Amino acid sequence: MADKPIKTSPPPEFEPNVVRQSLVRAGVHGGHLLKRSILRRLSRGNPNPVSVKSMAKPFVSLTGRLATQPDTLILAQMRLLKNSTRFCSGLLASSLSNKPLAVMEPEPGDGRFRDQAWNEVMAFNVIKQAYLLSNRWIMDTLDDVRGLDDHTRRKLRFFTGQMTDALAPSNFILSNPEVLRATIQTRGRNLLRGLANLLRDLDEGAGPMPFRMSDPDAFTVGDNLANTPGDIIFQNELMQLIQYRPTTDTVHRRPLLVIPPWINKYYILDLGEKKSFIRYWVEQGHTVFVVSWVNPGPELAHKSFEDYMLEGPIAAMNAIEQATGERELNTVGYCIGGTLLGCTLAWLAARGDDRVKSATFLNSLLDFSEVGDLEVFIDEDAIGKLEKAMNKQGYLEGASMATAFNMLRANSLIWSFFVNNYLLGRDTAPFDLLYWNADATRMPATMHSFYLRNMYLHNRLREPGGIELAGTPIDLGKVKVPSYFASAIEDHIAPWISSYRGSRYLGGPVRFVLGGSGHIAGIINPPDRKKYGYRVNEDSDLDPDAWLQGAKQFEGSWWPDWVAWAEQFGGGEVKARTAAEGNLPVIEPAPGAYVRNQPAPPTPVVQKPRQPPRRKTAPRKRTTARTKVTQ
Repeated sequence: MADKPIKTSPPPEFEPNVVRQSLVRAGVHGGHLLKRSILRRLSRGNPNPVSVKSMAKPFVSLTGRLATQPDTLILAQMRLLKNSTRFCSGLLASSLSNKPLAVMEPEPGDGRFRDQAWNEVMAFNVIKQAYLLSNRWIMDTLDDVRGLDDHTRRKLRFFTGQMTDALAPSNFILSNPEVLRATIQTRGRNLLRGLANLLRDLDEGAGPMPFRMSDPDAFTVGDNLANTPGDIIFQNELMQLIQYRPTTDTVHRRPLLVIPPWINKYYILDLGEKKSFIRYWVEQGHTVFVVSWVNPGPELAHKSFEDYMLEGPIAAMNAIEQATGERELNTVGYCIGGTLLGCTLAWLAARGDDRVKSATFLNSLLDFSEVGDLEVFIDEDAIGKLEKAMNKQGYLEGASMATAFNMLRANSLIWSFFVNNYLLGRDTAPFDLLYWNADATRMPATMHSFYLRNMYLHNRLREPGGIELAGTPIDLGKVKVPSYFASAIEDHIAPWISSYRGSRYLGGPVRFVLGGSGHIAGIINPPDRKKYGYRVNEDSDLDPDAWLQGAKQFEGSWWPDWVAWAEQFGGGEVKARTAAEGNLPVIEPAPGAYVRNQPAPPTPVVQKPRQPPRRKTAPRKRTTARTKVTQ
């Protein structure tokens, strides 16, 4: 039997009139959109995360040093000659053996050269190898310059890296094989779609880099994000307090208060049913309360860091006591929320308040001596520029903050979307984490200035009495409550070494756990995924290198380890609580107005008799799962 002919679809016809008309429309409307986009950004006054002076200063220092170090320039030229020789000999060997040129390989995780053509097609392989060799030569030359302080050298490497990343061959049509292939297959329609995407983003986007990172129509807060059932039971100018509905017959007597970061929104802890840390806590029998921060406008420019403490965790603790009758509670802080939690615990300790019985710090810094690449944005010039802009408009726009974080991982968070959206002409795929990442919040001017100067610039939190909040000097050493620190080994925002060092400033027992992956995935790691693993070393008095060397590796998520640790601070078990039977009125269902950037609804005036604390029941034997409430 003869083989059936393979059916092939005919290539799309080239329609010059369509292309011409599209280009004309793009030229006419694009100019107007570009002008409007620029004027809109100028009127908003959103500062770039880096000042020109801050960026130019290290290169001036570099030039001065090189002028007095001819040997460094000679060494650089010798290295360039050596690399060129390696490149040419490798090219000759590759042409004779018909094997890919392999003088240098990309760093692990570098997705720019994943297309097979970068290895299999000689021309693209040569371009890739030449780029990688040149990039390495530039960075090695910077490292060879003597007399530069660490901060200047880090800034040089960072800003140089931004330029070399932008000039990567993967970012250009003629030197990216995937883009060339798409252009040939679609007869250029990918570029027209990319141009349409660019014009759309210029018209709709905000900030210095307005491109889309996720499909904005794929997610809805309260529907497929932030959808764990709960109720708003308290609110003020800065936050709404959510009490989540129980799913077990009994709960721990002591409630669990969670303080998320206010740089982004709290639902990083509630990314749908399968990724929700909040839902997991509820399923483990905790009465969970979460602070949902407001997205502040100019009317809250005066709010200070101590206001965030008093109107955030302190107000939440008082509300929890009023709602449940329980004064004692356990706490969790994430990122800057963990920094605020550390300050709050020190403030309470200075006042003799012992209501908090345990504290969990997730990717949180108490010692800011080593903050990774974020350090390039921290100096007097950069902070002064930010303060000038913030004082003008009352806040730092969330888009400016998001741009700074994206620059830390430019290849994956900037240039990959540039290629996908504008060169390949594709729509962004739905991705809950990137949707959350783009849902940035503003920072009040007074609070953010205090935070940058006292934490990042001067690192005063680790000093006893170095910071005063609400008239009380605070000392982390006076915090005696047991603490659990969870950090991620690849975290570039809150490096685990600084998190580990910060844990040693506390005066109580500490359990430190080091998860895999980065700032988000290392924390949002549900057990059923069995990913990344984690390390534990019971001796938290070692230096970071010794701790890591002696740590024991475990498979899967660290969440069950936290559950076992937190069980001892639960205070026994009581009948499950609901917001409806508490002593505070239900204002609205979760996730509430603040997370949706809406004004808060009025608080109902309901007088309820104060209930006595629930009687403690004998703790029952631990089981693998709690009894679920029958629906």
